[in-house]
Amino acid sequence: MIAATLLIALGVYLVSGLPFAIPFAWAGVKTLDPHAAHARWGFRLLIIPGAMVFWPLLLRRWASGAKEPPEESNPHRRLAAGKEKG
Repeated sequence: MIAATLLIALGVYLVSGLPFAIPFAWAGVKTLDPHAAHARWGFRLLIIPGAMVFWPLLLRRWASGAKEPPEESNPHRRLAAGKEKG
């Protein structure tokens, strides 16, 4: 019973991400990643499943008007940049 409920919830989540994923793969990815601006249809087709999974995060970034992917921030990068004392 619990497994069936979880699978139904997962299905609803993914189905609700599909209406977002198709326009995002067509137009939204161009605004978030300049390297994907000239991507072909094969790339766009490949990112649809990932956009279905991460649609809340991608929707927030697309709506905020982000123009580039965020820069990774981890202890190694901060130490290399001199922002953290070791």
